[in-house]
Amino acid sequence: MNPTISTLKNGEYNLLKSDELKQLITGLNTDYVFIQLHSGPVEWGEYARERMLQVAQATNAGMVYSDRYKIKDGKPEAYPVLDYQEGSLRDDFDFGAVLLYQTSVLKQAVSRIDNKFRYASLYALRLNVSQIAQIVHINEYLYTENSEESGMFDYVDPKNREVQIEMETACTIHLKDIGAWLKPVFKEINLKETVFQVEASVIIPVRNREKTIEEAVRSALRQKTAFPFNVIVVDNHSTDNTTNILRQIALEDKRLIHSIPSRKDLGIGGCWNEAVMHPQCGRFAVQLDSDDLYIDAEALSKIVHAFYEQNVAMVIGSYKMVNFKLEEIPPGIIDHKEWTPENGRNNALRINGLGAPRAFYTPVLREIKLPNTSYGEDYAAGLAISRTYSIGRIYEPLYLCRRWEDNSDAHPDIHKLNAYNHYKDSLRTQELWARKFLYTTI
Repeated sequence: MNPTISTLKNGEYNLLKSDELKQLITGLNTDYVFIQLHSGPVEWGEYARERMLQVAQATNAGMVYSDRYKIKDGKPEAYPVLDYQEGSLRDDFDFGAVLLYQTSVLKQAVSRIDNKFRYASLYALRLNVSQIAQIVHINEYLYTENSEESGMFDYVDPKNREVQIEMETACTIHLKDIGAWLKPVFKEINLKETVFQVEASVIIPVRNREKTIEEAVRSALRQKTAFPFNVIVVDNHSTDNTTNILRQIALEDKRLIHSIPSRKDLGIGGCWNEAVMHPQCGRFAVQLDSDDLYIDAEALSKIVHAFYEQNVAMVIGSYKMVNFKLEEIPPGIIDHKEWTPENGRNNALRINGLGAPRAFYTPVLREIKLPNTSYGEDYAAGLAISRTYSIGRIYEPLYLCRRWEDNSDAHPDIHKLNAYNHYKDSLRTQELWARKFLYTTI
């Protein structure tokens, strides 16, 4: 007997509202249901719907999704999606346009949604499905969609604050359900237990940034503080004029430590480890990217003050998005207000970044270290620290984040973007396992 299938299209129905979603799903009388996430046109490939159903039946999956094509400049372009893993908790995880659910699983999942959501219903539904059955990715291009792409920084746009709060609520419920939610109870820390030559070090990893490195370094050296500090620049074997620029500044100001590592296999995380393990690294290691500038001469003092005032192992600030002329660009100030003392360590598993600038109590970071990668290395360290220690926040902007064509994350293609997101999902998966283990042993 052939299975029966129905279709729900967001736009024809408001699938984001929990009341309407529950009513629709409860009333389904088919074996499977296609849910189309947007109202744009979808063109199925030959026998593609049958193929999706075939995989769903063979695997007894709760949900199935596939790769697809997108129309770009009038032509179809391949847009693969990622395999779902336990740490794929981002509410903006890209499943494509069409999902196929097993209706019996869907009804169980929707029955667990007790909150009245206006935005987070489909997200909560997916998390609940993942607790009941497998979510299966078909590595085949089964359809073509025509829709607009979202921007890299949409998830931090202040206009989306209400959405963020609902998504956090849904994720928190899920973490509690699977035994990975941590109470706001943290290990005590003594910020004065170790002697350092200086109180703080501004850490700048760099490779081939002759256009911006001098401004970045001088914005750090211009900091006005009541304590001694230095600037450690790890020059990762630059081949342009970066090295000469740094040598000249180091001759002028002895507070600049220009370090060229002996290894040639270091990513940004590896360069950070070089700086943090340097004998002249200060009590606090404070991030500044080679593209960016501190917003004023008080930024470093505010960061160090936050460590002592909040008694934390890490401080995360806020920043302003600007172009190369330092003119503000959307979304403007990014403050990550979702990073709260009460639930920030849990919500960190949902969001795709922890905010910036980041600063670390050096003894803790020396113990944890950063993975030797050039993307997500700071996120990995922040997750690991938040598992044990409290993280402090500064909600006013401390530096200017410049967007320009040579940025490492400027206009990544779909394959690079997928690689970035897959890596962060894997970090979240590892962290989930660590927290589940911690949860069962405390």
